[in-house]
Amino acid sequence: MATPDPAAAFRPLAPARADLVAWPDAFGTRFIVFVDTEEEFDWAAPLTRDGHAVSAVAAIPAAHRWFADHGVPLTYMVDYPIVSDARAVDVLRAACADGVSAIGTQLHGWVNPPFEEALTSRNSYVGNLPRPLEAAKIDCLTDAITAAFGTRPVAYRAGRYGIGPHTLGLLAERGYRLDSSMRARYSYAADGGPDFSEIGNAAFHVGPDGGLVELPLTTVYTGLLRQRGAAGLYRALGHVPKGRGLFARTHMLARVALTPEDMPQHDALEAIAVAVGEGVRVLNFSFHSPSLVPGNTPYVRDAADLAAFYGWWEAILGDLARRGIAAASLDQVIAAAHARR
Repeated sequence: MATPDPAAAFRPLAPARADLVAWPDAFGTRFIVFVDTEEEFDWAAPLTRDGHAVSAVAAIPAAHRWFADHGVPLTYMVDYPIVSDARAVDVLRAACADGVSAIGTQLHGWVNPPFEEALTSRNSYVGNLPRPLEAAKIDCLTDAITAAFGTRPVAYRAGRYGIGPHTLGLLAERGYRLDSSMRARYSYAADGGPDFSEIGNAAFHVGPDGGLVELPLTTVYTGLLRQRGAAGLYRALGHVPKGRGLFARTHMLARVALTPEDMPQHDALEAIAVAVGEGVRVLNFSFHSPSLVPGNTPYVRDAADLAAFYGWWEAILGDLARRGIAAASLDQVIAAAHARR
């Protein structure tokens, strides 16, 4: 198998100042929670096209009630195995009957027809595929979600954050209003994926008329060295055995994404403080739906991990409430992002 060439990676540039979203003052600082709603699979094994279960969907109603009781609407980013399962669709349709939660699109190319590409790591980043094939996969999933839920989705996320040079244009052509495929300050170039090193946490308009908004997944640098060339230092530490772990444990430098998956609670609380201090107006949180059932992801392996998952959210939501940062629905974020455009 050929080794990916990091130099060939898709690298979106930082947005121009004129393209940054001008959030209305009345909108304040808000947060949104996306759920990558997907099949269960072995995260340590090579990707396969079939043999995947969707049984973890059975845990969604209880989780949905938990978040609803805390005043948090959820946006379920649904992929092809989920939308192809009648029971999963019924569960999600019932969840979104609350009028504030929403269904979006999440494209796992390796399980999403048409299947014209070889099953390789590089091709699992759907943005690497030829434009016509990427378009066909987006159309297949978009049409399936529309048929299942009766409403055309307007929010998109590429599985593995795998957008490419054609993705945003394809989404704009199809009427999508928001993309959340960019993971701020992460790079997947070594695996054949995109490099988001130049992308920060600010939302920005893309497309010929700015009709599509990019809302990156919030990630910040924390620690004593976070303001001293943090990005370059963090990259350099990646070439030092256990370097990043050592700097994180000594509170010198850490990269923290807003997710309960592999991000300790105290680090996430510090990340919120940093993000708010940097003026981030919409904090973008996410997690994977299979994490709601122990044993499906590396992040929730047993009952203790699941209890810690909810404990993480209790602490995070309490901190956000103390800061006066309220939850926002997908519709509210899209409306506010376009209010001044």
